[in-house]
Amino acid sequence: MSHGAGIVRTTCSSGALGPGAGAAQPGASPLEGLLDPGYPRTHAALLKVAQMVTLLIAFICVRSSLWTDYSAYSYFEVVTICDLIMILAFYLVHLFRFYRVLTCISWPLSELLHYLIGTLLLLIASIVAASKSYNQSGLVAGADNQSPLA
Repeated sequence: MSHGAGIVRTTCSSGALGPGAGAAQPGASPLEGLLDPGYPRTHAALLKVAQMVTLLIAFICVRSSLWTDYSAYSYFEVVTICDLIMILAFYLVHLFRFYRVLTCISWPLSELLHYLIGTLLLLIASIVAASKSYNQSGLVAGADNQSPLA
């Protein structure tokens, strides 16, 4: 019970065929395609930079203040720095177009999960740090800086 031969479609670029298929094009640089020069000017990139700056400001505010409860503020510091590192990683993934190479990862889904979990952890850390800060202005500024509801 054979269903017969199906249609097979193949695609190839126009430069891959012919006698000079392996030769490099004269106008192409070796780093072409590695860096996306337009990405830093996009809205997504500017939002990532703004998030990193506010996280860094919040970390500096809490770090430079005197602490009364070490565990609450150390948790806030860990959450802000981990979130900053993850946002920087996603920024670099888009800047260097790693999403084209690592196709086994669903990048939009991973960013969505990062933002959901990061927002929840920052909300908890901000509430705990704000409730423990009493009248220390640096701690209040750092804790209220990251609250998503502010």
